[in-house]
Amino acid sequence: MTNDLIAKAAIDRRMAEIITPVIEDLGYELVRVRLMSGKTHTLQIMAERPEGGIEVDDCGKISTAVSAVLDVEDPITDPYTLEVSSPGIDRPLTRLKDFETFEGYEAKIETSELIEGRKRFKGVLAGVENNEVLINVEEGTIGLEFDWLADAKLVLTDELIKEMLRQRKAAGVINEDEFDEIETETDTGSEED
Repeated sequence: MTNDLIAKAAIDRRMAEIITPVIEDLGYELVRVRLMSGKTHTLQIMAERPEGGIEVDDCGKISTAVSAVLDVEDPITDPYTLEVSSPGIDRPLTRLKDFETFEGYEAKIETSELIEGRKRFKGVLAGVENNEVLINVEEGTIGLEFDWLADAKLVLTDELIKEMLRQRKAAGVINEDEFDEIETETDTGSEED
């Protein structure tokens, strides 16, 4: 199975080789790496904990460790900015396991070759079977070989946002007491109107 969705271009794959062990040693997983060129280069790293989720402090740890290794390895000749982030809610799906994890949620998938006359598919993820990603599209459920995929990401929906908030609450990241206070203040304010 290829790692193309995690690291597309040759330079990205080289970066993935260098930074994956560093990120894994810290207890995280690499979701995606891209070297974006513009006025200045940006090395964009998306990472998360194996169980999902990542906080600002985690990104800081990863950034420090990755910077140290890149200073030694020096794979990028031009000046660049390092950007470490979470995959976000409407996250890219880059590993076969992502398609299992987010079964039941809406996604957009793009293939590198035409499959039955098209390259873009939008529908609800229906899990994984062998090496195929299953997606429910208008015509029914179709299976796309993981190796055919060029790009895949979740679609931002209310269900997805609710699930992410639920997970963050369960992980203790969100303190519900703070929300209750805000709600109370809002309720009081509306009664006075």
